Amino acid sequence: MNYWWTSDYHFSHFNIIRYCNRPFKTVEEMNETIIKRHNERVKPGDTVFFLGDFIFKGGKEGGVEKYRLFEKRLNGKFIFIQGNHDRNNSLRTIIQKMYIYYGSKNICLTHKPEHADPKVPLNLCGHVHNRYKVRRLNKGSLIVNLSVEMWNYYPVSFNQINSCIAEFLRNEKKPMSWWQKIKYFKNNLTRGKLIK
Repeated sequence: MNYWWTSDYHFSHFNIIRYCNRPFKTVEEMNETIIKRHNERVKPGDTVFFLGDFIFKGGKEGGVEKYRLFEKRLNGKFIFIQGNHDRNNSLRTIIQKMYIYYGSKNICLTHKPEHADPKVPLNLCGHVHNRYKVRRLNKGSLIVNLSVEMWNYYPVSFNQINSCIAEFLRNEKKPMSWWQKIKYFKNNLTRGKLIK
Protein backbone atom coordinates (compact mmCIF):
# COMPACT_ATOMS: atom_id res chain seq x y z
CA MET A 1 0.00 0.00 0.00
CA ASN A 2 1.23 3.50 -0.91
CA TYR A 3 0.11 6.98 0.12
CA TRP A 4 -0.70 9.76 -2.33
CA TRP A 5 -1.57 13.44 -2.01
CA THR A 6 -3.52 15.66 -4.40
CA SER A 7 -6.09 18.43 -4.61
CA ASP A 8 -8.50 20.36 -6.80
CA TYR A 9 -9.63 17.91 -9.46
CA HIS A 10 -12.73 20.08 -10.00
CA PHE A 11 -14.45 17.37 -12.01
CA SER A 12 -17.12 18.71 -14.40
CA HIS A 13 -16.20 22.34 -13.68
CA PHE A 14 -15.95 23.85 -17.14
CA ASN A 15 -14.88 27.33 -16.02
CA ILE A 16 -11.85 26.00 -14.11
CA ILE A 17 -10.25 25.33 -17.51
CA ARG A 18 -10.35 29.05 -18.26
CA TYR A 19 -9.69 30.29 -14.71
CA CYS A 20 -6.53 28.22 -14.28
CA ASN A 21 -5.44 27.97 -17.90
CA ARG A 22 -5.78 24.19 -17.85
CA PRO A 23 -4.60 22.60 -21.13
CA PHE A 24 -7.94 21.06 -22.06
CA LYS A 25 -10.47 21.97 -24.74
CA THR A 26 -13.49 20.37 -23.06
CA VAL A 27 -14.56 19.39 -19.58
CA GLU A 28 -14.81 15.76 -20.76
CA GLU A 29 -11.15 15.83 -21.86
CA MET A 30 -10.15 17.28 -18.49
CA ASN A 31 -12.18 14.70 -16.53
CA GLU A 32 -10.80 11.74 -18.49
CA THR A 33 -7.18 12.95 -18.32
CA ILE A 34 -7.34 13.40 -14.55
CA ILE A 35 -8.96 9.96 -14.07
CA LYS A 36 -6.36 8.30 -16.31
CA ARG A 37 -3.39 9.97 -14.57
CA HIS A 38 -4.81 9.28 -11.13
CA ASN A 39 -5.23 5.57 -11.89
CA GLU A 40 -1.78 5.32 -13.50
CA ARG A 41 -0.25 5.95 -10.08
CA VAL A 42 -2.84 5.00 -7.48
CA LYS A 43 -3.60 1.31 -7.00
CA PRO A 44 -6.91 0.07 -5.47
CA GLY A 45 -5.35 -0.60 -2.04
CA ASP A 46 -3.54 2.76 -1.81
CA THR A 47 -4.61 5.69 0.37
CA VAL A 48 -5.24 9.11 -1.16
CA PHE A 49 -5.23 12.28 0.94
CA PHE A 50 -7.44 14.56 -1.14
CA LEU A 51 -7.17 18.20 -0.08
CA GLY A 52 -10.45 19.54 -1.35
CA ASP A 53 -12.53 20.50 -4.40
CA PHE A 54 -13.19 17.08 -5.85
CA ILE A 55 -16.10 18.14 -8.09
CA PHE A 56 -17.94 21.36 -8.84
CA LYS A 57 -20.28 22.17 -5.96
CA GLY A 58 -23.64 22.00 -7.61
CA GLY A 59 -25.92 22.70 -10.53
CA LYS A 60 -25.80 20.62 -13.70
CA GLU A 61 -21.99 20.32 -13.48
CA GLY A 62 -21.80 18.74 -10.02
CA GLY A 63 -23.86 17.27 -7.27
CA VAL A 64 -24.07 14.01 -5.35
CA GLU A 65 -24.74 11.64 -8.25
CA LYS A 66 -21.84 12.90 -10.37
CA TYR A 67 -19.57 12.84 -7.32
CA ARG A 68 -20.36 9.14 -6.80
CA LEU A 69 -19.75 8.34 -10.48
CA PHE A 70 -16.29 9.92 -10.41
CA GLU A 71 -15.32 8.37 -7.08
CA LYS A 72 -16.19 4.88 -8.38
CA ARG A 73 -13.83 5.35 -11.34
CA LEU A 74 -10.82 6.30 -9.20
CA ASN A 75 -8.46 3.86 -7.51
CA GLY A 76 -7.63 4.17 -3.84
CA LYS A 77 -9.24 4.74 -0.50
CA PHE A 78 -9.87 8.46 -0.03
CA ILE A 79 -9.44 10.65 3.00
CA PHE A 80 -11.16 13.90 2.03
CA ILE A 81 -10.29 17.32 3.40
CA GLN A 82 -13.22 19.65 2.74
CA GLY A 83 -12.76 22.26 0.03
CA ASN A 84 -14.96 25.24 -0.75
CA HIS A 85 -16.63 23.30 -3.62
CA ASP A 86 -17.33 20.21 -1.50
CA ARG A 87 -20.32 21.51 0.44
CA ASN A 88 -23.12 19.90 -1.61
CA ASN A 89 -21.54 16.65 -2.72
CA SER A 90 -22.26 14.37 0.28
CA LEU A 91 -18.63 13.28 0.57
CA ARG A 92 -18.60 10.44 3.06
CA THR A 93 -15.60 11.77 4.95
CA ILE A 94 -15.37 15.51 5.39
CA ILE A 95 -12.57 16.92 7.54
CA GLN A 96 -11.71 20.62 7.80
CA LYS A 97 -8.10 20.17 8.92
CA MET A 98 -6.01 17.13 9.73
CA TYR A 99 -2.66 16.56 11.42
CA ILE A 100 -0.55 13.52 10.60
CA TYR A 101 2.95 12.32 11.38
CA TYR A 102 4.54 10.90 8.24
CA GLY A 103 8.07 10.68 6.86
CA SER A 104 9.46 11.82 10.22
CA LYS A 105 7.51 15.06 9.91
CA ASN A 106 4.52 16.64 11.60
CA ILE A 107 2.20 17.71 8.81
CA CYS A 108 -0.96 19.82 8.68
CA LEU A 109 -3.39 19.07 5.84
CA THR A 110 -5.93 21.70 4.84
CA HIS A 111 -7.62 23.01 1.71
CA LYS A 112 -6.99 26.74 2.02
CA PRO A 113 -3.48 27.97 2.82
CA GLU A 114 -4.84 30.56 5.24
CA HIS A 115 -5.90 27.64 7.48
CA ALA A 116 -2.35 26.26 7.61
CA ASP A 117 -0.59 25.93 10.96
CA PRO A 118 2.62 27.99 11.13
CA LYS A 119 3.70 26.03 14.23
CA VAL A 120 4.00 22.84 12.15
CA PRO A 121 7.11 22.42 9.96
CA LEU A 122 5.15 21.20 6.91
CA ASN A 123 1.71 22.19 5.67
CA LEU A 124 0.02 20.73 2.60
CA CYS A 125 -2.80 22.62 0.90
CA GLY A 126 -4.76 23.05 -2.30
CA HIS A 127 -7.07 25.89 -3.37
CA VAL A 128 -4.43 28.21 -4.88
CA HIS A 129 -4.20 26.21 -8.12
CA ASN A 130 -1.26 27.52 -10.20
CA ARG A 131 -0.14 30.46 -8.02
CA TYR A 132 2.86 28.78 -6.37
CA LYS A 133 4.28 25.38 -5.49
CA VAL A 134 6.09 26.02 -2.19
CA ARG A 135 6.08 29.00 0.16
CA ARG A 136 7.53 29.79 3.51
CA LEU A 137 5.03 30.61 6.27
CA ASN A 138 7.77 31.56 8.70
CA LYS A 139 11.35 30.57 9.52
CA GLY A 140 10.35 27.08 10.62
CA SER A 141 7.29 26.31 8.49
CA LEU A 142 6.69 25.63 4.80
CA ILE A 143 3.51 25.12 2.79
CA VAL A 144 3.30 22.98 -0.36
CA ASN A 145 0.47 23.46 -2.86
CA LEU A 146 -0.86 20.12 -4.11
CA SER A 147 -3.31 21.51 -6.67
CA VAL A 148 -3.14 19.30 -9.76
CA GLU A 149 -2.06 22.17 -12.03
CA MET A 150 1.31 22.25 -10.23
CA TRP A 151 1.89 18.49 -10.62
CA ASN A 152 0.91 17.86 -14.25
CA TYR A 153 -2.52 16.54 -13.17
CA TYR A 154 -1.07 13.58 -11.22
CA PRO A 155 -1.35 12.72 -7.53
CA VAL A 156 2.06 12.90 -5.86
CA SER A 157 4.11 10.74 -3.54
CA PHE A 158 5.80 11.96 -0.40
CA ASN A 159 9.17 11.56 -2.17
CA GLN A 160 8.00 14.03 -4.81
CA ILE A 161 6.89 16.47 -2.11
CA ASN A 162 10.28 16.14 -0.37
CA SER A 163 12.15 16.69 -3.66
CA CYS A 164 10.12 19.82 -4.31
CA ILE A 165 10.92 21.12 -0.81
CA ALA A 166 14.63 20.36 -1.26
CA GLU A 167 14.67 22.31 -4.52
CA PHE A 168 12.87 25.23 -2.87
CA LEU A 169 15.40 25.29 -0.02
CA ARG A 170 18.34 25.18 -2.45
CA ASN A 171 16.91 28.07 -4.45
CA GLU A 172 16.12 30.00 -1.29
CA LYS A 173 19.83 30.09 -0.45
CA LYS A 174 20.72 31.59 -3.83
CA PRO A 175 20.75 35.40 -3.92
CA MET A 176 17.81 36.90 -5.84
CA SER A 177 18.38 39.16 -8.81
CA TRP A 178 16.79 42.60 -8.68
CA TRP A 179 14.09 41.38 -11.12
CA GLN A 180 13.27 38.35 -8.94
CA LYS A 181 12.97 40.63 -5.89
CA ILE A 182 10.56 42.95 -7.71
CA LYS A 183 8.47 39.99 -8.90
CA TYR A 184 8.45 38.45 -5.40
CA PHE A 185 7.31 41.65 -3.71
CA LYS A 186 4.77 42.43 -6.43
CA ASN A 187 3.20 38.95 -6.21
CA ASN A 188 2.95 39.04 -2.43
CA LEU A 189 1.73 42.61 -2.15
CA THR A 190 -1.06 41.99 -4.66
CA ARG A 191 -2.34 39.22 -2.42
CA GLY A 192 -2.64 41.66 0.43
CA LYS A 193 0.18 40.43 2.62
CA LEU A 194 3.84 39.77 2.48
CA ILE A 195 4.72 36.20 3.44
CA LYS A 196 8.05 35.96 5.22
